[in-house]
Amino acid sequence: MSNVIIGLAVIVATILIYWGSVNVYKKFRHIYTVPIISSTLVTIVILLIFQISYETYMIGGQWIDHLLGPAVVGLAYPLYQYRDILKRMLLPVVTGTFIGAVVGITSGLLLSKWAGFSELIINSIVPKSVTTPVAMAIAETTGGAMPLAAVFVMIAGIGGVLIHPFVWHYFHLNHYIGRGVGMGSASHAIGTATSMERDDLEGSISTIAMVLSAVIVSMIAPGLTELLL
Repeated sequence: MSNVIIGLAVIVATILIYWGSVNVYKKFRHIYTVPIISSTLVTIVILLIFQISYETYMIGGQWIDHLLGPAVVGLAYPLYQYRDILKRMLLPVVTGTFIGAVVGITSGLLLSKWAGFSELIINSIVPKSVTTPVAMAIAETTGGAMPLAAVFVMIAGIGGVLIHPFVWHYFHLNHYIGRGVGMGSASHAIGTATSMERDDLEGSISTIAMVLSAVIVSMIAPGLTELLL
C-alpha cells in the first residue's frame, strides 16, 4: 500500500511541476524556460532537498516513463499531415540524418577518448543522440552502462534545446529541413518536441530524422566503436 501512495504522490507531483513549468514558459518565453529544462531542474532540486532517492522517485516515475512510447507514436500524426511533402524531401532527410548519425557517434567517441574517459563511459556516450530505449540497448551491446547511457541521452537532448538557437543564428540555418534534421538526429525526442512547438512541418522532419537516426546508429555504432576505440 505504501508503494501505491508513493507512486501516486510522485505522479501527481511530477505533473504539477510540469504544468507549472508550461505556464511559466507561456508567460516568459525564453530558451532557458523550456518546460523540459525547468521542470527537470525543479524536480532534481526537490529530490535533493527532501533527500528522496532515485529508486523511490521511480516507484511512480516508471509509469510516466512508460508513456514515452505512446507519446512518440503520437508524433506520427503530423507525418500523415505532410506526407506528400515528406515523400519529396526523403533523400535530403535520409542523407542529412546519416551524416548526423556518423558525426554524432564519432565526435562523442573521439572527444571522450581524448579526454581520457574509461571505455565504460565512452561506450555509454556513443548512442547519446538517439531516444532513450534505443540508446540503452546500444550501450548494452557495445559494453556501456544502460543507466549512464540514459543520462547522456538527457544531456544531449537538453543541450540541443539550449544551444540550437545560437547554431541556427551563426550558421544562418533557416530552412525547415536543415533545422528538423539537426534537431531529430542530434537531440532525439526532446529536440523533436521543441521543433514541433515552433512549426509542424519542421517537427515532422525532425520526427523522421529521429526514427532514422535510431535505426542508423543501431547499425553502425558497434562497428565504429570497434574501429575507433
